[in-house]
Amino acid sequence: MNLEELIEKVASGEIKLHEVEKYTGDKKLATDVRRKALEKKLGISLENIGHYSIDPEEVIGKNIENMIGVVQIPMGVAGPLKINGEYAKGEFYIPLATTEGALVASVNRGCSALTAAGGVKTTIIDDKMTRAPLLKCPDARRAREVAQWVEKNLEYLQEKAVSKVTKHGKLRGVKPYIVGNNLYLRFEFETGDAMGMNMVTIASEEIMKVIEEHFPDVKYLALSGNLCVDKKPNAMNFINGRGKTIIAEAIIPREIVEKKLKTTPELIAEVNYRKNLVGSAQAGSYGFNAHFANIVGAIFLATGQDEAQITEGSHGITLAEVTPEGDLYISVTMPSLEIGTVGGGTRVATQREALSIMGVAGGGDPPGANAKKFAEIIAGAVLAGELSLLAAIAAKHLAKAHKELGR
Repeated sequence: MNLEELIEKVASGEIKLHEVEKYTGDKKLATDVRRKALEKKLGISLENIGHYSIDPEEVIGKNIENMIGVVQIPMGVAGPLKINGEYAKGEFYIPLATTEGALVASVNRGCSALTAAGGVKTTIIDDKMTRAPLLKCPDARRAREVAQWVEKNLEYLQEKAVSKVTKHGKLRGVKPYIVGNNLYLRFEFETGDAMGMNMVTIASEEIMKVIEEHFPDVKYLALSGNLCVDKKPNAMNFINGRGKTIIAEAIIPREIVEKKLKTTPELIAEVNYRKNLVGSAQAGSYGFNAHFANIVGAIFLATGQDEAQITEGSHGITLAEVTPEGDLYISVTMPSLEIGTVGGGTRVATQREALSIMGVAGGGDPPGANAKKFAEIIAGAVLAGELSLLAAIAAKHLAKAHKELGR
């Protein structure tokens, strides 16, 4: 069959979208066929979607199915931002993929103020990826027995289950939750430089097999019992953390606040208290912040992170107060930043280049160092975004900035 006949058969539905590779033997050609078939069927042009540099041979079957092309998002860069971290040390440029005018400019302004003030101090509080399978037990007492056995046998489960399916993942803890005869086991893993969701999912399934062997009357019901918690707003991750739990903080001298940000430490602190703390409490929000999601989302899209996990990445608290010396102390606490520098979307060529801007592409030495460095850079960028937006609100400049840059 020639190419035109193939396009016609795909457009008519005679050949399914996922079957095209069988007829082309070429993923790039299959991508073109699907796009042209869609154009023919819908009577539209997808010319821009068809222009890209990503290699379909590299991403189909790993990152995407039924590929027809790409969506391109403008990418800007903010910085330099000086970070005084445990892993990120020095000045960094931050790639931000967004279509929201004024966002990059705002983060850039925050970077300028923070760098002039001596930089951002970052502290990683915790680092774990979780998965919480669900077991159906005969009753609550049996659920408690199983939970106690699991808690006492973590090393055994690492050896018999986890080590069979991953060289990089390590089971480090479990927190059981019992509801009636339902047992939820929230496993905690170390995952190196990978975000680790696939790793811990596969490992958790192996653990379930071992548990069922030891407890034949217990039924493994679901690999995720929704206490992980993945890709949903939730109190669990807000309180207990998932991925990287990290704090970024800085002291901004009054002179810099007044000259660079056109306001005062007192006004920024008051706006933060009344907007981010009181306003968020009234709204019942898990995000006691101005716009974590803006910066987290733009970095995630630029660097191939799981975009659905922007949900948990936007959890967190911004604090601002005036120091005894009259300067501004500001911090962001991010309990659930789920990121990686290897695997998933980080292998896509454009996203890998964005990671290389920050010097975090690929695995670190020792393993996990690059992901931690990346987390510190993200937290610093989020602090820059919070500082700039709070200052704009305090100075009554927010609407003006969006008129000039966001329309």
